[in-house]
Amino acid sequence: MKEKASDFLIYDSETGTYREDPEQVVRDDVEKHYWRNCARVIVQDWRLYLMLIPMILVFLFWRYFPMYELLGCFKVSDGVLSVNDQLFAGFSYFKTLLIGGDSLSTEFWRAMRNTFIISFYGLCFGFPTPIILALFFNEVRSNIARSILQVMTYLPKFMSTVVMTSLVMMLVKQSSITANPGILSSALASLGFISKETADAGLLNNPAFFRSLYEISGIWEGAGYDSIVFFSAIIAISPTSYEAAQIDGANKWAQMKYVVLPSILSTIVIMLITRIGSLLNIGYEKVMLLYNSKTYITADVVSTFAYRCGLGGGAGTGIASAAEMMNNVIGMLLVIGANTIAKKASNTSLY
Repeated sequence: MKEKASDFLIYDSETGTYREDPEQVVRDDVEKHYWRNCARVIVQDWRLYLMLIPMILVFLFWRYFPMYELLGCFKVSDGVLSVNDQLFAGFSYFKTLLIGGDSLSTEFWRAMRNTFIISFYGLCFGFPTPIILALFFNEVRSNIARSILQVMTYLPKFMSTVVMTSLVMMLVKQSSITANPGILSSALASLGFISKETADAGLLNNPAFFRSLYEISGIWEGAGYDSIVFFSAIIAISPTSYEAAQIDGANKWAQMKYVVLPSILSTIVIMLITRIGSLLNIGYEKVMLLYNSKTYITADVVSTFAYRCGLGGGAGTGIASAAEMMNNVIGMLLVIGANTIAKKASNTSLY
């Protein structure tokens, strides 16, 4: 620690006097007028900060304020009393779900298993697809052809979930909508992949096909839109890198392996960490529109389980809140773990 005046000053041997260090003077001035400089920057860029206000409000009202309702996980559910007036129940809801041994606990573990399996399939097949699609777009030399292909792959993302699920139902024949097998079911039956009876019954009524249909429809819906980030990273690569690879005799596959992929590796790692963070956050809307009582065994996830318990007149909001909270805590731990592994393995991390 600096205790003497000479520790803060510089001795001038020519004049025999002490003077202040110019760098220290600058640092002191910056610290002294820190908030004034911040206010000046905000005033200069007030338009950018004005556009930031709606996003702050969205996070406050839809992310932070709802956290108050997490108290319902530890209090007795009551449709009349508010959360503040309810009695403290401790971890009874969590014990009921984890080690209850009844049908409710069985359904919860089944929903948790289905959530992990569906999320794992989405990570294995849904995450690489946008990268492959972006690599494909990069190899299309015609700007017009590339633009048309990109628009065609982006369009499904802008359709509502109801429209997408309705299309899936018509393709595979949901018995309540159409009397004849869908185009996809008929084609699979003709090729011998499924039996005629399975096609007539509807693939969405068969638990063995739900996960595959869910993942394929998810890739169809989001792969094109998700490829935007990777394609932006690819087009930012310097042309000199390609020229150097060509001089060394690298063909297209070698350029893709040794130039493109290493250049966008940091983007892939960041996107993978964020994907892992939302690994267990399977939206209940699409699942609820596609599943039915016949496919609960493979289709029921934590979100739909919580919906049935809380809003569907089931076990109560306390059980539903506890189930969602455990799901979110596991997701947070997955983010921390993935970020730590990425930082040690590739020196690239989210934070």
